[in-house]
Amino acid sequence: MTNTPPEGNRVSPLRAVPDADPSLEKPVSERSLLDELLGQVARGDQQAYASLYDQMSPRVYGIARRVVRDPSQAEEVGQEVMLEVWRRATRFDPARGSALSWIMTIAHARSVDRVRSAQASTDRDVRYATETIERDTDVVVDAVEASFERKQVQRCLSTLTDLQRESINLAYYSGYTQAEVAVALQTPLGTVKTRLRDGLIRLRDCLGVPA
Repeated sequence: MTNTPPEGNRVSPLRAVPDADPSLEKPVSERSLLDELLGQVARGDQQAYASLYDQMSPRVYGIARRVVRDPSQAEEVGQEVMLEVWRRATRFDPARGSALSWIMTIAHARSVDRVRSAQASTDRDVRYATETIERDTDVVVDAVEASFERKQVQRCLSTLTDLQRESINLAYYSGYTQAEVAVALQTPLGTVKTRLRDGLIRLRDCLGVPA
């Protein structure tokens, strides 16, 4: 597999589309389709990449636009993300989450990188993180990070359902707010909150953290 994406998609401009309605559940069939397309991209299928690009580039742009703010920079970030998806497709592991969450996590990380590279100092980096990334704090997560090695955490994460694990990964390890998780997974906000609560309870029990 080469590191050069299909010519027609490498320079195609990204454009925003209306935000997805988080009240609509994401169809399982679409999730499976995205997983299959990304698997084909990993095998060098340019047609699959074109299809994946068409479906994911507006969503990637949406995340970049919310974080970076500037439309032109958001377009640049979006192009970089879709190029990275082409180059890193072989690293995607469907056992650890969906293609959607994998790509959106890359998009969020690259958007944050772009903002941080424009900051003048570490103080501005910290200020950006505290002012623009709304993180829920939870004693379970604090206890996990303070008391257990990453390997044990990963073992307990593997006991969760796919939906619980994706929600926790986006909310607590990628810096998403609960509302952003709902948009990324196209799942009602109330459902996301329930998944996070139930998933954290299961993590607490697995790791032996006192209630």
